Amino acid sequence: MTETWLNEATTWVAANPGWLALALAATAFIESLAVAGIIVPGVAMLFAFAALAGKSGMPLSEALIWAGAGAVAGDVLSFTIGRMLQGRLHSVWPLSRYPKLLARGETFFHAHGGKSVIIGRFVGPIRPIIPLIAGAFYMPWQRFLAFNLLSAVGWALTYILPGYLVGAALATGIQPPPHFYWVLGISGAALLIVYLITLRMRLGLGEGSRLYHWLETRMAAYDATHRFWRLYTSTRPARSGEFPLPSLMMATTALALFLILAQLVTLSGHLLLLNQLVSEWFQLLRQPLLDLPMIAFTLAGDPPVLVAAAVLATACLAFRGYYAAAIHIITAALLTAVSVWLLKAGIGISRPDQVLSPPESGAFPSGHTAGATVLVTLAASFIAAENTQKQRWQSYVLLSLPLIPIALSRLYLGVHWFTDVLGGLFLGLTITGIIRASYSRYDRVPIKADAVSWIALIIWVVFGAFYIGEQWGLAIQNYTPRP
Repeated sequence: MTETWLNEATTWVAANPGWLALALAATAFIESLAVAGIIVPGVAMLFAFAALAGKSGMPLSEALIWAGAGAVAGDVLSFTIGRMLQGRLHSVWPLSRYPKLLARGETFFHAHGGKSVIIGRFVGPIRPIIPLIAGAFYMPWQRFLAFNLLSAVGWALTYILPGYLVGAALATGIQPPPHFYWVLGISGAALLIVYLITLRMRLGLGEGSRLYHWLETRMAAYDATHRFWRLYTSTRPARSGEFPLPSLMMATTALALFLILAQLVTLSGHLLLLNQLVSEWFQLLRQPLLDLPMIAFTLAGDPPVLVAAAVLATACLAFRGYYAAAIHIITAALLTAVSVWLLKAGIGISRPDQVLSPPESGAFPSGHTAGATVLVTLAASFIAAENTQKQRWQSYVLLSLPLIPIALSRLYLGVHWFTDVLGGLFLGLTITGIIRASYSRYDRVPIKADAVSWIALIIWVVFGAFYIGEQWGLAIQNYTPRP
């Protein structure tokens, strides 16, 4: 597949818009099909067709449905082929030409089980191989279809939404604000560096690190500190003797940064100019096209959605007998809600002037950011705890990604200052570190996902979608700038 072929296909579809929906479905189908997805430049074609959809005015929901349906159909066919070729994958052409890729797919499937169908959709070249492997290893049809349909939702948004927004932006002639690309590039690079340093510090403080051994030796020299060390040490057989140093360090560091930031925003005006500049830049970025996804993101971080996640997680863990985990989850939710409420009332920072409706509370810290941070980082820590030390970073990176658009939506919509969002992030990391360190005393058995867990997740997704739909009209009215 050459670049010339891709240009010709895109040009033909642009000249024949009636075939655009079929082109989206067919491309998603081929991109998800075993082997064909490796050869065909499906990602580039999907982006091009999604951009044409946005430019032509096709509804976003229609583009997502067509692409999602094609991806589901491709995975189902790959699964069926895997069932038919059980035991012969490495000997049948053209699969026999990719022995290393098949081996990687098999290893990935054995490591992650049913989750590999979801994770595999977003993991490079093994994406079209996983359904094939799942079929060959006789994964139950019902389970595969459930994972397939659930992952298709996230896949369609990830692969279609960027191209669609680009196409719609070209159609409306959006002009980015001054220094847009410089600010975007520098901010992205800074965020990546901070994130990598934080992640590296957290993953590098476990057993085996120099700091861990030094601290263990120092604490063993005194009875009081030795008892403290033993109290918080995990008793799970597979992780016996592991002290939650990464969690405590994260809590301590984040709390220190939060206290420093709180002092700066209340006792000095050094950050006032920064807040105003960031707010003005985001207001220049305001466009009708971007308003809709940003409103959706901010609604996804509303208290009812976050509380529903905490309640469902607590109920699911309690039902399965993980009482200590359930208590820690509900404690984290209560601690977040109470601390945000007290800090907002006590500090009393006013919200930006762009807020259209009377604010119900102060600005600092951002409750949306704090709540979303606790939700995603606690989920990441529980999932990462069941993986090997080398695999834990994947859980932290993937599950932390939803936090970024939620935090940015608060700045874009003019509801919070930059320091409010930063304060919410530090507060959330502090609470996560404390809760995770406390839970280490009760972490005796692994927590594996089962049918109850997936049902709870599906209920939460449905509730979130229903809540966003119910609040959509009011949110449009509140967050749309008046002429």
